[in-house]
Amino acid sequence: MYISGIKLENYRNFKNKAVSFNDGINVIIGHNNAGKTNLIKALALVLDSNGKKRLDIHDFNKSISLDELRCAPPKIRISVTIKQSDNEDLNSDDLVTVANWLTKLDEPYEAVLTYEFHLPEKETEKYIATISQSTDKDKAWRIIQQEFLRLYIFKIWGGNVVNQTTADSESLQKFDFQFLDAIRDVERDMLSGRNTLLRDVLDFFMDYDIKSDSKRTEIEKLEEIKLKKQSFSDTADMLLSHLSKRMLLGKEQILSYAKDTGASFNKAKPNFEGSISDVELFSALKLIVEYETGIKIPATHNGLGYNNLIFMSLLLSKMQVNSDGSYLGSNAKVFPVLAIEEPEAHLHPAMQYQFLKFLLKNKEDKKVRQIFVTTHSTHITSSVSLDEMICLHNEIGETSVGYPAKVFKDNEKSKKYVQRFLDATKSDMLFAQNVILVEGIAEQLLLPILARYLGISLEEKHIAVVNVGGRYFEHFLYLFNTNNPYAIHKKIACITDRDPERKKKAKGASYGKCYPYEYGIEGAKYEYKENPSFTLYPRGGHSNIAIFSQDETEGKTFEYDLILHNPSLDLLLTNSMKNQDEIKKLMEVYKRGGELLEYERILRKSEENDRVIESMHLNTSWESNQKSKAFIATRYLNSVGKGENALELASALTDNLYKIDTTDFQNFTVPNYIKEAITWIVQ
Repeated sequence: MYISGIKLENYRNFKNKAVSFNDGINVIIGHNNAGKTNLIKALALVLDSNGKKRLDIHDFNKSISLDELRCAPPKIRISVTIKQSDNEDLNSDDLVTVANWLTKLDEPYEAVLTYEFHLPEKETEKYIATISQSTDKDKAWRIIQQEFLRLYIFKIWGGNVVNQTTADSESLQKFDFQFLDAIRDVERDMLSGRNTLLRDVLDFFMDYDIKSDSKRTEIEKLEEIKLKKQSFSDTADMLLSHLSKRMLLGKEQILSYAKDTGASFNKAKPNFEGSISDVELFSALKLIVEYETGIKIPATHNGLGYNNLIFMSLLLSKMQVNSDGSYLGSNAKVFPVLAIEEPEAHLHPAMQYQFLKFLLKNKEDKKVRQIFVTTHSTHITSSVSLDEMICLHNEIGETSVGYPAKVFKDNEKSKKYVQRFLDATKSDMLFAQNVILVEGIAEQLLLPILARYLGISLEEKHIAVVNVGGRYFEHFLYLFNTNNPYAIHKKIACITDRDPERKKKAKGASYGKCYPYEYGIEGAKYEYKENPSFTLYPRGGHSNIAIFSQDETEGKTFEYDLILHNPSLDLLLTNSMKNQDEIKKLMEVYKRGGELLEYERILRKSEENDRVIESMHLNTSWESNQKSKAFIATRYLNSVGKGENALELASALTDNLYKIDTTDFQNFTVPNYIKEAITWIVQ
């Protein structure tokens, strides 16, 4: 069996939401305050027999309206559905454990556990009489907290909740729900033998060579362990006898004080006596780390990350102890569940990946039945499959749930593409509040800086700029297209180049890049086309996805548009660029409003420049100013190297920002389509 889903009503940031789970590992991701921790704690309210069950006023979802509060006392309801696993043995303890909670008898069977935190029926009349006069919602909540919260009770129902059948505690105890939260004190919890966790683990694994020997019968195992325990006890008695002899005179001196104070009376006097078992001796043990060199240090001297790994391995060992029927008999757990909040805490990326493999192996070895992990780590998400991810997103208090694998139900090709290329950098799109997808490194580096020229901080708005490495938006946009019920709900702006192309009307001809002023001017000779992305996701066709590109007439690429909007700004000329002197001369011509012939004369002789000049002459629809800027933009585009130029440009534009409000500041115009994209994404 496995936990197939949970439904949350009026619990924290979940007004009314259902979440589906996988039979195995579930990696729950999302931005801060999306509800990841709340989801795990909701599971614990139902399944953790040792956990706190009473809630406080802040555990209620506060979006409940005043009218709703007036009509009935608020209640929290959390329902967990347990479903039959594939290839499950129906003779196992699983079905017996949930038999009284079944809501579906046919295979695959389903059972439901429901936690409710509510005001008893007998208090309802008084509640309505008190709250009905409230005109302010905050005041109504204060009244509930002060006068009624102490009267609230909790129940865990088994089966259909309308039957109000209390789940029996014996069956609930069969679930071993271990929750390791993000704020943990591993030294307190594991590093001394006095701690229950370490003692239980050591006790279970003591004499493990005997316990795990399949050649011995259970009776033989018990007999041999009994002999070892007796042998230890005899040895311990001898040690205690030696101690008593060493303390003989000292004991008489200590006990003499008892006689003087009157502690000895009625022919009775204090003395020292005792025995020690192998289990009790564990309190003397401390966890150490031994290096290959032979050096031994206490685990308290380790880094936090290393101790976290040790602690989690001990926790999994403890779960193995809890579920061992031959060791605990009828007290053994049937269904061990491990929930870890932010396992990446204090771990560098390589150890995060190693730890994830460790968890998966424990699942395969059936030491734990189901795993829930909440994370902010892009390294973890890039290491798991899309099928194992659950994405939470919270927008203005409304929580939505996305399932990355399910959005590709009818498109296996795109699913494989995204799975392959969703590395640690691209995984950022799953965590951010909103996302801007770009084609290349230049846009990725420069967009946050261009936003600052508009007075906007993308970082403060939790907007990620993700480079998809080309014109591959379509594959990733399946994740966010809210026309699909499984999509992740967040705004996505795509910034793509216009990229006009043409090909000769001849058999076997192929498309090649062309300039904006060449587009459409020789219809008898060429066929033309542009970036097809606009037709896939037309502007206004989706509530949360929009595509932005350069001007339809004058646009070409990102670099081309930068200079097109700043034709005389030599700040954009970087050290790695070619033809700098030539471009500066073109800029000077533009500043003084020179003739088009002057631009032609400055261009050095080349086949490409001849093509540019010829195309300018053929284009009779463009005005002189359009052609002047196009001359500079073309020469600029043909002189830059993508990566190095972007780094230098980012540095130059950043330095210029620090000079704002000084005479050294140079005015820079953000291209229109970039301005539109940034304005839209932050709305």
